[in-house]
Amino acid sequence: MTASPDHLAKARAADSERRRARVFNALNQLAANGQEVTVSVARAAGVHRSLIHRHGDLNAAVLARAAEPRPGAAAGPQVSHQSLLADIANLTARNGRLSAHITRVEQRLSKVLGQTVREASGLGAPADVETLTRRIGELEQRILDLRSELTERGEELAAARAGNRDLMDQLNR
Repeated sequence: MTASPDHLAKARAADSERRRARVFNALNQLAANGQEVTVSVARAAGVHRSLIHRHGDLNAAVLARAAEPRPGAAAGPQVSHQSLLADIANLTARNGRLSAHITRVEQRLSKVLGQTVREASGLGAPADVETLTRRIGELEQRILDLRSELTERGEELAAARAGNRDLMDQLNR
């Protein structure tokens, strides 16, 4: 006994309609009982969640019912599923911004503390580098002046020695 393709297609269509009807019945029951309507209505209907996601009209019906105010709800501002999702998205974005800010502040603090420790330990360059550089220049110039003075005195000493030798030679003759 083989089933024809038409019988299989009809059986599948009938099964799909039964499951869709169960979803709509579960939606009506949840709404009538004042319970929150979400995609988890699939559990109450005894079907898989993917059925609701695969069928656009079922998904739209669930979202529409979720947006409706619950019967017996107090008048005034109400918290909806969408508003809670929006709050979560805003808080997540704010959390990300704060995390980035904390990271930047930690990096700045780390640099400042590192520089302070380096200077306190004597490993870093002293704070008055300009003064030391100017003093080095002055001392190098003083060294050059003293060397030229030493050279002049050396020449004067050589001349005095030569003159002294000449005088000694004249006296000895």
